[in-house]
Amino acid sequence: MTETSTVGAVVVSGIGVVIDGRPLLADVDLTVRAGEVLALVGPNGAGKSTLLRAIAGDLAHSGTVAIDGVRTGGVRTGGEAPLATARRRAVLEQDTAVAFGFRVGEVVRMGRAPWRGTPRAVDDDTVVARVLDQVELADRIDQAFPSLSGGERARASFARVLAQSTPVLLLDEPTAALDLRHQEAVLAVARAHARAGGAVVVVLHDLSLAGAYADRVAMLAGGRIVADGSPTDVLTADRIGTVYRHPVTVVPDPNTGTPVVVPSRTLQEASS
Repeated sequence: MTETSTVGAVVVSGIGVVIDGRPLLADVDLTVRAGEVLALVGPNGAGKSTLLRAIAGDLAHSGTVAIDGVRTGGVRTGGEAPLATARRRAVLEQDTAVAFGFRVGEVVRMGRAPWRGTPRAVDDDTVVARVLDQVELADRIDQAFPSLSGGERARASFARVLAQSTPVLLLDEPTAALDLRHQEAVLAVARAHARAGGAVVVVLHDLSLAGAYADRVAMLAGGRIVADGSPTDVLTADRIGTVYRHPVTVVPDPNTGTPVVVPSRTLQEASS
């Protein structure tokens, strides 16, 4: 495995995942540098979420993963203890369920758990207030989490991940439940985290969002990375059409020049 001393970097070497005899990932190599947002894209079943869970150390796999030069995956497999890993990376899963009627502030404060009993615990109140402000939920701090809308719950869950204060963020479809403005806002926060020296790996289905906010895009198909590079290099019409099995047009954003992906559609005339 290639070692790195870059703060917040993620190094994936030869990752493979087999579940119930079915290979979900095969021989995946990937490096995410500090200061970088990497978007994982690909069709349903390509292995995006599986790869994210493997990076997080939440899924058994072959190969190795290191965050900030330290191997993860648990002490039984030669990695560090889970608590130490939780101080290096925070994970936002697709579905975040809260079984009891916790208030929003309490849910976000759960992200501070890895720092309990350390000198950094003194910052809990400040951090919770700051991240709630970042996701525009400061006025909901005392509201019951289950009473929030789906999009508000997604933003509160994102705030919990931010509150964990780790160099690496692993985000699985953080924009799926959000309206247009909050999609842009969440990814802007993720990008700011990277610009401050962190690293972000984010699974996205919206290829235009990936093109706008990612420094690099890794496209998966069939459990393998089929392209890895700048958004402009990876998000081409030919490649997307082949991998997603649907024709698209890719045009530059008129303001930023980043790739905008438009699916080809045939409108059917409504029958009278």
